[in-house]
Amino acid sequence: MPFSLSPEEILETIRMVDAQNLDIRTITMGISLRDCVDSDMDRLCHRIYEKIVRLASNLVKVGEDLSRDYGIPIINKRISVTPISIVAEGCAAEDYVPLAKTLERAAAEVGVNFIGGFSALVHKGFTAGDTKLINSIPQALATTERVCASVNVASTKAGINMDAVMKMGEIIKATAELTADRDGLGCAKLVVFCNVPEDNPFMAGAFHGIGEPEYVLNIGVSGPGVVLDTVRRCQNADFGTLATAIKQTAFKVTRMGELIGRRASERLGVPFGIVDLSLAPTPAIGDSVADILEAMGLEKCGTHGSTAALALLNDAVKKGGAMASSYVGGLSGAFLPVSEDAGMVAALEAGALTFDKLEAMTCVCSVGLDMIAIPGNTSAETIAAIIADESAIGMINRKTTAVRLIPVPGKKVGDRVEFGGLLGSTPIMAIHQFESVGFARRGGRIPAPIQALTN
Repeated sequence: MPFSLSPEEILETIRMVDAQNLDIRTITMGISLRDCVDSDMDRLCHRIYEKIVRLASNLVKVGEDLSRDYGIPIINKRISVTPISIVAEGCAAEDYVPLAKTLERAAAEVGVNFIGGFSALVHKGFTAGDTKLINSIPQALATTERVCASVNVASTKAGINMDAVMKMGEIIKATAELTADRDGLGCAKLVVFCNVPEDNPFMAGAFHGIGEPEYVLNIGVSGPGVVLDTVRRCQNADFGTLATAIKQTAFKVTRMGELIGRRASERLGVPFGIVDLSLAPTPAIGDSVADILEAMGLEKCGTHGSTAALALLNDAVKKGGAMASSYVGGLSGAFLPVSEDAGMVAALEAGALTFDKLEAMTCVCSVGLDMIAIPGNTSAETIAAIIADESAIGMINRKTTAVRLIPVPGKKVGDRVEFGGLLGSTPIMAIHQFESVGFARRGGRIPAPIQALTN
């Protein structure tokens, strides 16, 4: 039986779009590049370009047509590909930057906003291809606009690869320096993960996992404004009632997302994958996760009670999504990208939100320390230690966590940086001044926790 919405659901969706900033944040086509493997770099690049352009040529048009037909904004059209470290493993070249430029050309040709998959999975160790790719990241991100990179350095099953963690501290610093003229903007396209999902449609961490089909369409739905309206209408409700109301809202939003995803899938002739219901904020007023937490009764996001409020929100969103669809995947929950959330920035400026409080909140939300601008003189070892802390949270709690830090060259605490567009603007955030050099450079692997023994 084809997926459809009732007239009542359609009318309610229209109200959400008109008054509460509801949108489809992204339709992301995942494409396997495993059959593009070649030992010659030129042939490899040609095969990758040809396959992406052939399969994704209608992606943007279909997104625009659906947006017009259903009256629902579809903000981004994106592509994710097989981790390039895997695809290029058999290539003799030492430098993978030409592959990043090929992805850039293909993305530009089909008109998508971003393409993800300049990625490596090194939670238990490096292959030669992993090393080449990671070393290529700074130059790759500095010379492209649409290409996004990610590296998975830890998992609950494998533990934390501290050699990879230290390496990524150095890579983030190098990427910031190569894009210093843009305030280190290259780092906004680089995510370091623990327990990375293979079907995440959101950038900058999206890639097409090795367990995914030949090609697939994944949908990312966002609705902070819709949930904010729900919470404001429940001012006098107890927490159990509030959680139920948020679940009901998440149910409706997820249903709408799956409808659009399945229609896009049909028109493109591509299998439908998952719908990711993630409250991904934007700098627009009324589109903030921080505002949702404050509507629960907090004076400012970051004060005492913020972690509990976020735990309720994240859990209710996941439960509502799971009830609405059997195909919920990706991350699904609440994101806390600081520069992209006007309420988060306001809380930071008011002194309510600190780095340590953000880290505590990541224990109960989706992803982790996201889009945080830090002083440009922050050492690679300190960045590595931050990655290790966040990876430990993910590893122990069997959840995805991630770090997307931007050490802004030449900027110090209190200075402001403007990234523009959906990336927003933010003050430089203070971090601890005591060093972690000996810890970060110890190397080896932090063993997997007892939770890993589930077989």
